[in-house]
Amino acid sequence: MKIEPLYDKVVIKPLSQEEVTESGIVLPDTVDKEKPMEGEVVAAGPGRLLENGNHASMSVKVGDRVLFTKYAPDE
Repeated sequence: MKIEPLYDKVVIKPLSQEEVTESGIVLPDTVDKEKPMEGEVVAAGPGRLLENGNHASMSVKVGDRVLFTKYAPDE
């Protein structure tokens, strides 16, 4: 399935961030919910629509790695 975001929206694929303590205990990413997550931009829209009908360019492109908060995106 191909997703095409509209205007200034992006689709981000989260990257897993398992942490391992010095003693070898694996901490899942649900331990600290407020920590920003890292992901890869899978698709990006053409940009914000300006009053004159043109699109403002996006500051991210497909393949970029970005940080985002867990509750910021729309699911």
